Order: sequence, then C-alpha cells, then structure tokens
Amino acid sequence: MQVPVSETRYRAIGAETLSRMPEWHRLHEETRLALRIVAKVLPFRVNSHVTSTLIDWDCGPDDPIFRLVFPATEMLAPSDYGHILKLVEKDAPMAEIQSAAENIRAHLNPHPSGQREKNVPKVGNEHLSGFQHKYRETVLYFPARGQTCHAYCTFCFRWAQFVGDTSLKFASKEAENLRRYLHAHPDVTDVLFTGGDPMIMATHRLAELIDPLLEPELDRVQNIRIGTKSLTFWPQRFVTDPDADDFLRLVERVTRAGRSIAIMVHLNHWREVDNPVAHEAIRRLRDAGAVLRSQGPLLKGINDDPEVWARNWTDQVRLGILPYYMFVERDTGPRHYFEVPLRKGLEIYRDAVSTVSGLARSARGPVMSADPGKLEVLDVEEGRDRTRFLLQFLQARDPSRVRRPFWTQGDRDATWLSQLESCDRSTQPERPFDAELPLRATR
Repeated sequence: MQVPVSETRYRAIGAETLSRMPEWHRLHEETRLALRIVAKVLPFRVNSHVTSTLIDWDCGPDDPIFRLVFPATEMLAPSDYGHILKLVEKDAPMAEIQSAAENIRAHLNPHPSGQREKNVPKVGNEHLSGFQHKYRETVLYFPARGQTCHAYCTFCFRWAQFVGDTSLKFASKEAENLRRYLHAHPDVTDVLFTGGDPMIMATHRLAELIDPLLEPELDRVQNIRIGTKSLTFWPQRFVTDPDADDFLRLVERVTRAGRSIAIMVHLNHWREVDNPVAHEAIRRLRDAGAVLRSQGPLLKGINDDPEVWARNWTDQVRLGILPYYMFVERDTGPRHYFEVPLRKGLEIYRDAVSTVSGLARSARGPVMSADPGKLEVLDVEEGRDRTRFLLQFLQARDPSRVRRPFWTQGDRDATWLSQLESCDRSTQPERPFDAELPLRATR
C-alpha cells in the first residue's frame, strides 16, 4: 500500500513542543493551559500519526482519541492543580515544581494491585528487577529499552514508568535473567513482553530477547505475547519503518519453531484502527503468522457507550483481531476522571455483546485486574441499602479459585474491588477475595 510520506517518519510531540503542533491554535486557551499544567505531573507524549490521522479536531477536547492522550484539568484534584498553576505562574525553579509533582504522584497509587510488593519474583535471595510473576503460567518481562511508548494514554496504569523516577520503574537490562528464571520455573508457558511498549524497540533488540526462547530446552514456553499500542498509535511500525520487515521475519521464526506469538493490541475505540495504515499493519502481521488479541478498559467520556463497543468488536473480528478483555479502569493515576461504576459497566457490556455475532462474543468483561487476580463482574442485584455484585476469578494468584462465583456487596456506584465486602460478615468477616480465605457458594 501507499503510505503518505508525512506519516512514514515518526515524530514525537511532548509537553515542551506542543505549541509547534499545527493543530495547537485550534484549542481554546483554557485547554492549552490545562495541558501545560497537568503535563507537569502526569506523563504526556503524542505523535504525528495520532494528531493528523486519529483525532477529529472539529470536536476538539470532546473527541475520544483526544481524551485518550491529552491531559485535562479535572485529572488533578483542584488543590493540586492550583498549586502547580501558582508555581508555574510565579516562574518557580524547576526543582520546586518537580518536587510538588512528585508529592502529588505519590498519592496516585503508582503501583496498584500489589505489583511491587507481591509480583516481583526472586531467584534464590535475589529480586529480579524488570519482572512480574503473578499467575503461575505467565511471566511479565519489562525490557529496559521498551519502557516508553509511541504516545501515552492518560488513563494508563503504567503511567509511573514514564515520569522519570527510576524508583517507580520496572525495567531489566539483563536478558540472561529471563532465560535463567524460565529454566528455574518449568510451569511457565507464556512470556509477556510489556512496558511501556516493547514495539518501541528496534527489531534486533527484540530478537535478542525472543530468539533464545525458541531453543529446544525451553520448548515448554509455548506462547510469546507482546503488549503494544503501536498497532493503533504507530501502525507504520509494521509497514514502513526501516525494520518492519525484520519484525515480520521474527514472527515467522517464532511460528516455524512451533510456538505462538500473540500481539496483545491495546485498543479502546474503533476509530483507532479505522485507517488504511492500520489495516495494512494488521494484514501483514496476520500473514506472518501472528495472532492478534485486543484489550482495553471502559473509560468515561471515551467508550462508555455500548454502540462504541459493539462496533469496536465487530470491526476487530472483520479485520482479524480477537476481542479479549473489556477491563475496568484501574485504581491508579487520574482514575476518578475515567472510572465507570461496575453496575453501569456490566450494563454496557451486556448491551454491546447482545448485538454482535458469536465471533465477537469472545470479549470478557467487565474485568478488574486486581491484587488477587482478574475478576469478572457477572451480575448485579440492587437492594434497598446495598447492591450485590456477583464476581468470579478468570485468573487468580491461587488457581483453585478460578471460575467459582461469589457474591459481594457495596455501594451501587462502586467502581473497584476495594469498595466491596463480603455478603456474609458472620462467617466471613473479611472480604471473600482475600487470598487466605475460602470462597463460599454463590447462594
């Protein structure tokens, strides 16, 4: 296919270069100010493909893709926003502004769901930086060169990777540690390369990580996954980038070795793949043998509409992407700006999935990726004082808990697991999803 020359070279746009963006003059001064202030606290990055192809600038800040990547005033508490604004207005030293931003970020739960406390594995007495091992079969690996993205999603639970604070970052420079860990854990069948975005890396760097996994002594590692937003934010990575063909050859090597390679596509709105470059990237990846699966959270003001999800899944199936997860927005960062009540999330999921074909009903949701595991909301019962939520584990730290539904209760507008409690406090005084407690029957 023919890709416009202007889109064949990646061009990043950061907080300091926003004013050079051609569309900058189309934004109201209030929106421009919010971008400058919030970007002092939360990471911001976009690129020319997103701004020129994905965003409808006639809709401005109300455009769903704009809301995906551009900061807004409401993402910070009014007192926090006002504090940073005052510092900027008085031209405070950068160190003072950075210190204030760090204090705000510390209260935004930068590592939710026990990521740092429970997920970091050890070999002997050594903690392995750049790893997470939460579920028995799957290891997450954070290659140091992949800890940035083609553009940053403002809702992303990995936002702490991008603020320049090494104490908050997961990253590994020691590829040999991955092989060593896998040899020590024969139950692992899946390796997920994550970030950031591993597809920001040059293909030969990715190959240095993936090719050793294809050796016969690691044949139990059957599935290699790459979590990425590049298919939507920079599809040229698979079409016109200098090493795009090299990556497709890497995919072919994986499949020839009898393994599966899954591109875990972070996709939040059908508009993200509604362009010829993305279509060509999908075609090339599928032709090379990759499996494409999509996942993304339910987000207020972006995709909290069953019609959006129905078209999202329908278009994906037509293009050859398998719908995988509708997630619940995690309890981190500016969650209050995006979160949707669990009750409403289930309504949206049911309304959407009821209108699509069986092929698109592979999407599971709404799903909370929480401390004890991935929890699907199955049902909601409204009560006089409390609302009951029927949950089940799709994945769990304790595999014996998977697919065993149980009831919890909380406020009707609860948005996260921490806001729910057991329905039977006499026999289960703590939450039934705490790892050390047995589950009760659903009735």
